[in-house]
Amino acid sequence: MADLPTQKLAVLIDADNAQPAIVEGLLAEIAKYGTAHVKRIYGDWTGTHLKGWKDTLLTHSIQPIQQFGYTRGKNATDSAMIIDAMDLLYTERFDGFCIVSSDSDFTRLAARIRESGLTVYGFGEKKTPNPFVAACDKFIFTELLVEKAEDEPPHKRMSASQLKQDARLVGLLRNATDASSDDTGWAHLALIGSNMAKQAPEFDPRNYGYRKLSDLVTATQLFDMEERGDGSGRQLYVRDKRRK
Repeated sequence: MADLPTQKLAVLIDADNAQPAIVEGLLAEIAKYGTAHVKRIYGDWTGTHLKGWKDTLLTHSIQPIQQFGYTRGKNATDSAMIIDAMDLLYTERFDGFCIVSSDSDFTRLAARIRESGLTVYGFGEKKTPNPFVAACDKFIFTELLVEKAEDEPPHKRMSASQLKQDARLVGLLRNATDASSDDTGWAHLALIGSNMAKQAPEFDPRNYGYRKLSDLVTATQLFDMEERGDGSGRQLYVRDKRRK
């Protein structure tokens, strides 16, 4: 996989299943993974229900793609997005795709793109069906992307006791640490994060009220943490306290 900051990304947004309030946070989040060389948003722009999106498209240079609803009860927007995604995939110009929707209809599309060796970043609400979430390499809940005050966490910060009671979280952290550790039990924090993403694409420390994985790991009080290296090269290592 290409180095994340240099990834060439195609961003495809389902206007019917995403809110314009996320756009600032969405583009900022995408910038963490690469550069958006294509930004397209799909919907029926002849109506009034997408007015909120219309007001933001020019500002953020997002190209609207018109798709009429040919049949009542059928989502033509999904089909248009899928066709365009496959066309872009076949150009072999991209390292990854960002699919912005809470619709499970994109599950197979995400899986097909990954089969071609590209990275898929999914963005959707917490109601997004699990199959679509699992089909992505990384899935970010859009509730985290709504603009917040600079010092305000996206969710109420969970206490150590609350984190310890979250069996799934504890299991993910311990399994990822074990899979990433050397013979002494110490694991590089970045490898832990990578392993957690493979186990649970939707994992994000912000879901627990912490902006960084290191803050979340420390808050659980279940792991030892050690800094190694000098100056700007300092790196964090983690060990399960049960390994002592």
